[in-house]
Amino acid sequence: MHILISPNAFKHGLNAEEAASAIMEGLMLSKLDCTCECFPIGDGGDGTGELIIKKCNGELVNAEVNDPLGRKITASFGLIDEGKTAVIEMADASGLRLLQAAELDPLLATSYGTGEQIKIALDKGARKIIIGMGGSATVDGGSGMLKALGIRFLDSAGNELQNLPASLTELASVDVSAVDERIKESEVIVLCDVDNLLLGQQGSAAMFGPQKGASPADVLKLDAALAKLSTVAMKQTSKEMSAIKYGGTAGGAAAGLYAFLDARLANGIDHFLELTGFGKALEKTDLVITGEGSIDEQTLQGKGPFGVAYKAKLKGIPVVGLAGKVPLERNEKLQKYFDILLPIGHQPLDLPAALACTAANLTRTSGELGNLLAIHQR
Repeated sequence: MHILISPNAFKHGLNAEEAASAIMEGLMLSKLDCTCECFPIGDGGDGTGELIIKKCNGELVNAEVNDPLGRKITASFGLIDEGKTAVIEMADASGLRLLQAAELDPLLATSYGTGEQIKIALDKGARKIIIGMGGSATVDGGSGMLKALGIRFLDSAGNELQNLPASLTELASVDVSAVDERIKESEVIVLCDVDNLLLGQQGSAAMFGPQKGASPADVLKLDAALAKLSTVAMKQTSKEMSAIKYGGTAGGAAAGLYAFLDARLANGIDHFLELTGFGKALEKTDLVITGEGSIDEQTLQGKGPFGVAYKAKLKGIPVVGLAGKVPLERNEKLQKYFDILLPIGHQPLDLPAALACTAANLTRTSGELGNLLAIHQR
């Protein structure tokens, strides 16, 4: 039996590579006669870019850029396809992981550093830019990135706005006359791991602002700022930022790049699997194991394990899903794609303790799964 091990990250527990290794360890310790291939996946969330760069044998580029609060840091991105394509992880320059809890402030945090990375990639000759937007600390509608590329945000007197994104409520026009000409010649692809729209109760500020440090009052200000940006963008570009699917990704950065850079917003897992040759890996596979922190009906909205399961099912390959949390009751929609759903917990634990045991729980569960399959094998 040849098993393809393709988990997403188990958030706050293990990254995707660590999760795959833990699963393979359990299978190797079991009585099952099998071979395994680890093919960790990313769906646009934090870590997706790194996986793409490794899978595509890319070259890392380190450069000094600004963090979300304007401090100088060294961040990296990758070049693949003989340097023609840049793979940028938004979290590397504009991520939550760069800030202390007390520093979180999405009214002031900007994506400017990610824009600087785009500019450096253009300097290196890249003309396709792939951006994984998971893990950002920002709710700026991409205004920081756009500013780094030469776009100016002006008030009614023609003065450039300072302190983005808070000042976007005063936005009257967007000056694109000095935008880096090279970006116009480039293809920009945004890998999205959520399908939220830009505005409203399910929008980027309301859904993701609080985890980035926004108070209820801040959420209202941010939503108003993004609404003003959307209104101005519609007047100047005829593109409706507030209506585009995936537009709420990374605090509305996806919508901003769609409006002003003509970026293509892509389902993250679909693009990842296509780019990394997942279909070829399936050709010799008898069983697929995938997973992430939680597998439920929301998984079917385009999360990583669903993308893996969908591709496997097209080829008639059985799929096992492992997760910290699965539905208590049988779910027919999930069962259509996951032949078996297994929770990995083995004793009652609070969340911090359970997260700390993620590797051990994955190894034990996959080991027991291997032993069960070995009984059938005999």
